[in-house]
Amino acid sequence: MLKDNLEAVEKRVLAACERAGRSRESVRLIAVSKTKPVEMLEEIMNCGVKDFGENKVQEMCSKTEEITEPLRWHLIGHLQRNKVKYIVDKAYMIHSVDSVRLAREIQKEAEKHRVVCQVLIEVNIGGEETKDGVPKEEAAALIREIAAFPNVRVKGLMTIAPPVEDPEEARGYFKEMRALFETIKAEKIPGVEMEELSMGMTGDFEVAIEEGATMIRVGTAIFGARQYGAPESADTP
Repeated sequence: MLKDNLEAVEKRVLAACERAGRSRESVRLIAVSKTKPVEMLEEIMNCGVKDFGENKVQEMCSKTEEITEPLRWHLIGHLQRNKVKYIVDKAYMIHSVDSVRLAREIQKEAEKHRVVCQVLIEVNIGGEETKDGVPKEEAAALIREIAAFPNVRVKGLMTIAPPVEDPEEARGYFKEMRALFETIKAEKIPGVEMEELSMGMTGDFEVAIEEGATMIRVGTAIFGARQYGAPESADTP
């Protein structure tokens, strides 16, 4: 069943890439495996998926202990500074950096572990009070500050679009993100590699691809609904 789900997602990804005149290789599919048991991850791994997204540090740590195969683990949820030490050497990329204080903690722990930590700057593109992320007007200045940290490598931007009924309603937000991405990339800030634009989830990833996403975070369309009691929200990956 999960294999069928993944194949259906892949067809949608490919179709969106074709509509945008892009190669399939230009988009990385991150399977969002939060709350899902290791057995389900292994089923998707057997289909060739290497990128998995987790929201919580504790859950990522437990899964990296159980799964020994080399995978790319993406921390896509809010990261508290006191938990950086547990994740800095396990995450392939942290998608949710939105302050200098958090970046400074990542720098401190990355230096201890002798690693360079790849991060994305989370942008609150809809200006929602309930969401994390830096306002788009402050993103470039934040990146310039973080660029000074030798063990933190900014690789691009991430956003979660506001919940909408119709994916087309999210297109404007994704266009804004792409424009912001290109503007910052054009600055050629020393030490910054603006390569990744992480946006798009189960409900809107096709529109995100059409507007330039290089990473999409898809959970429900692959694994099904989350496995705890909270109802699915419109911004579920």
